Amino acid sequence: MTEADSTHRATPPAIVVVDDGFGTPLAAEMDGRYGHDYDVRIIDRDALRGAVDRWTSADRIALAIIAARPDGDITEDLAAFDHLHAATPTTRRVLAVPMAALEISSSQAQQAVLQSSIDTFLTIPEGERDEEFHTAIVEYLSDWGWSVARPDVHAVTVVTDDIPATAPILDYLDRMGMPFGLYAPDAPEAARIRAELPPDAGLPIVVWRGRPALVAPTMQEVARGWWGSAGEVPELEIADVAIIGAGPAGLAASVYAASEGLKTVVIEAEAVGGQAGTSSMIRNYLGFPRGISGMRLTQRALAQAQRFGVVFHTGYTVTGLEQGDVHHHVLVDDRRLCARAIIVASGVSYRRLAVQSVEDRIGAGVYYGAATGVARELTDRNAVVVGGGNSAGQAAVHLSKFAREVSIVIRRSSLAATMSDYLIREIDTIPNITVIGGTEVVGAHGAPHLEQLDLRDNATGTVRTVDAAGLFLLLGADPNTSWAPSSVVRDDHGFLLTGRDVPPEAWGSPVPPAALETSIRGVFATGDIRANSMKRVASATGEGASVVPLVHAWLEELDERTAGST
Repeated sequence: MTEADSTHRATPPAIVVVDDGFGTPLAAEMDGRYGHDYDVRIIDRDALRGAVDRWTSADRIALAIIAARPDGDITEDLAAFDHLHAATPTTRRVLAVPMAALEISSSQAQQAVLQSSIDTFLTIPEGERDEEFHTAIVEYLSDWGWSVARPDVHAVTVVTDDIPATAPILDYLDRMGMPFGLYAPDAPEAARIRAELPPDAGLPIVVWRGRPALVAPTMQEVARGWWGSAGEVPELEIADVAIIGAGPAGLAASVYAASEGLKTVVIEAEAVGGQAGTSSMIRNYLGFPRGISGMRLTQRALAQAQRFGVVFHTGYTVTGLEQGDVHHHVLVDDRRLCARAIIVASGVSYRRLAVQSVEDRIGAGVYYGAATGVARELTDRNAVVVGGGNSAGQAAVHLSKFAREVSIVIRRSSLAATMSDYLIREIDTIPNITVIGGTEVVGAHGAPHLEQLDLRDNATGTVRTVDAAGLFLLLGADPNTSWAPSSVVRDDHGFLLTGRDVPPEAWGSPVPPAALETSIRGVFATGDIRANSMKRVASATGEGASVVPLVHAWLEELDERTAGST
């Protein structure tokens, strides 16, 4: 634990309430609800102007809420929020509007949300126990606590003398939403742990609370120690459906399969959530008007799946698939899991950059994926994001709250063809994000940590060197299908073909496979792994739900066939 961590524990984060006392209960409401756990600072507009000039990110202001004037004029308030954002960009900004002024100010407030001048606007509570109001406040405080603050309570303890080498484990814990404490080997907490181990115990040491220490584990070994994992895959156990991959598609399929009575097993090599779990904020997922982080979305889905009895085996890699008549076999290391139906939802991996000097610095400033937990380490330093999709845009927005400058490097001339419009508009409003088109990263420098990058202008061939402490690579998609047998037909890029996209010579019957069924009967594919799928969280979730009726139809056919043979 660093000295700064100790200070953070002693000093609670702040909530700033700007209320000029127009007869609203906002100040009392906020102090009454949050005064125990936060430093609730109640000030007026005049005091706010001077205070903002003194504040920095070190003040740990989690949320600022301004009570709008009764006349509904919020122009001054929006300017104050812009001023505040420049000083403390991680602070969540909420405008509280009197009910009587809502009709006057709502249009301007909605525009402010679109332009990212505020995070949201709410009506000021007028009665007791306005839980809708407080639900929104708690969501913002929770998101700030996960993405900005360091945890006060640790579920996992990590002891290491080489943070870059430990980066895959730390990233796993962040993606799983596991609060962890990070200690140098000579820290008092580390000494207590090491005293119970052999003197020659290697590093890192990872301790899940209440479990034996893991010495020099791989990321997959840490994943196997997760409390929700069922441990080793049981040999020859027969499940109704085995799902390979626990991203949005796999999680959705598991929820709907188990809720309809199917014995459901999920195998995931890494963190639950897949690529979606690394997204710092998803704003266009239906039903979450204030947005939701990928980690929170997938962890909620995980809890929902477990409630219906889904069994998860995390940290285990699928190495093959064997086709059978009554059931198929999923090969996991040296074990075989039997399943009457299989859903492949193993997703995609980010494409490698294939620049050796960049690859040499993975974990030391270079990361494949958003690595949201790293953002706070880039305060007042420069970051570069490579990629033009939504994941890259979300990563850049998140990084902009910490880094001095964020550059989005893309080979195309603009983001228009690859990124959602709402995200492009949000990026346009953030002054410390720059989009660099027609450019590639061709080199990296710094030892042991990344310090500079070489950027090549593809039109002129000119190479320039820029300062960068963080490089985040979110490049395209390579399907995770190397384990699948050749009888599962793929397209030219390795994605699994389903339904009528399967060529007739591979049908195996006079009729084509079902819509999400592969060339092997009873083996289905959903989400990013499927050829011609839309690479979005919502569409993956929809496919995960849609595949379950097809699984039921297959199981009914299988039961009829089995009954007919007896």
